[in-house]
Amino acid sequence: MATSTERINQIMKEKKLRQIDVLNLAKPFQQKYNIKFSKSHLSQYVNGKSNPDNEKIFLLSKVFGVTEAWLLGYNVPRYERIENTGPQTPQGLKIPVLGTVAAGIPISAVEEILDYEEVPQSWKNQGEFFGLRIKGDSMKPDINHGDTVIVRKQSTANNGDVVITLVNGDDVTCKKFEKLDNGIILISNNSEYSPMYFSNEEVVTKPVVILGRVVELRRKF
Repeated sequence: MATSTERINQIMKEKKLRQIDVLNLAKPFQQKYNIKFSKSHLSQYVNGKSNPDNEKIFLLSKVFGVTEAWLLGYNVPRYERIENTGPQTPQGLKIPVLGTVAAGIPISAVEEILDYEEVPQSWKNQGEFFGLRIKGDSMKPDINHGDTVIVRKQSTANNGDVVITLVNGDDVTCKKFEKLDNGIILISNNSEYSPMYFSNEEVVTKPVVILGRVVELRRKF
């Protein structure tokens, strides 16, 4: 079993984060959850002089986008798994799998339909769905390049949801969502990518728009 010090240093090295970077990323979470966290705290954890308590482990798990158990040193998955919401059915509904998505909500202009996927008939009255072919590795190991995610169109999300967002009108990305009092954070599973923070003002001015929530992952071998 690893130690919290080893895990904190590991994730900071992988994400190329300095202590000052961690402190800055922690500020929104400190405000949201009313947790005190200082330079002295982090320095002691990094240097192995003390271990973070449960409250600080929770805070750091949010900052790094990893599970609390992994950060504590247990031999468990680093990231939360995305569970399938239901099996495919022979008489299901066909939805398009998009390669690229045009700007705007609802998604009304599709540059390319790559394929079609089938979803259960029971989803018919639960909203509108589309598939999206993932490009890049920011959400691995859970979601890999070339995977297809099934997305329910919606403009809001709860903390911990994996969402498809549109940034600056042309950058579509798949990330884990966290809402703060003063903004939002989009978190990658891949430790090589740092969390993306947007203030409430930036959410409006860039803008940052939620296109939908990922409800299922499909992978073909």
